[in-house]
Amino acid sequence: MVRRLRAERITDAVTYHGEGPCWSESWGGLRWVDMLAGDVLSFGEEGRIVRRHVGDVVACVRPRATGGAVLAVETGVALEDPDGTVHPPVLLWEPGAVRMNEGGVGPDGCFWVGSMAWDGSEGAAALHRVRPDLRWETVLEGVTVSNGIGWSPDGSRVYYNDTPTGRIDVFDRTPAGGLTGRRTFVAPELEHGDALPDGLTVDSEGAVWVALYGAGQVHRYTPAGELDTVVEVGARRTTACCLGGADLRTLYVTTSREGLAPDEDPAAGSLFSVRVDVPGLPVLPFAG
Repeated sequence: MVRRLRAERITDAVTYHGEGPCWSESWGGLRWVDMLAGDVLSFGEEGRIVRRHVGDVVACVRPRATGGAVLAVETGVALEDPDGTVHPPVLLWEPGAVRMNEGGVGPDGCFWVGSMAWDGSEGAAALHRVRPDLRWETVLEGVTVSNGIGWSPDGSRVYYNDTPTGRIDVFDRTPAGGLTGRRTFVAPELEHGDALPDGLTVDSEGAVWVALYGAGQVHRYTPAGELDTVVEVGARRTTACCLGGADLRTLYVTTSREGLAPDEDPAAGSLFSVRVDVPGLPVLPFAG
């Protein structure tokens, strides 16, 4: 039987295109991005939201093993020091038709970041692996909208979303940390409309939580690909999710109001949360 939960709205509509929530003890809690504004948001004292501008676009933020953060900016990767200093980015390509979109850090300590064309052109994007020394390589080409990526608890499987495909794919992780054996893990289904898998996270049981853009839902799929939980979110454009809090049992969900009229879906752009039974996995830090 599928369990149904309802997320609580915990902020106002503070982002235009909220994305990439990430909980880390190293930076004292939750950070997420207002991607197209180029801002990183976090909770300050007494729940006050702190907003910091880092560039024209910031698609993803993850902690560094040495403190600070690694950031996927418009066309590259930038390092933030523990004191908040952000260094000029290493560019993976020149600004133009394609921008960064989403990413995560794997058991290899590398920053895996993907892209999309500004106009959404099919097959124009890619997934890249940025090593701790900031050398990088393209690991997957012909992508349209590179989105959620996450690793199983033992690091042997990698889950990945190219949103327009309508499915979550899974790869086997090679001894060298690469990807092989791509196949469909699950193709989410909705009662109405197409399912568009966006950001995802993996919990300590190896289940995959995925935000379904446009559906106002987050689904949990067991390692066997069975749907067992649906979280209803009070804004349709659910973009990403993570598990955080002191016990890693709070599911945080970001939402977007990109493309909406000012009076349409008033809660869009807010952050939502709900308590769940199974804790998440501690976020893996970038080794650089």
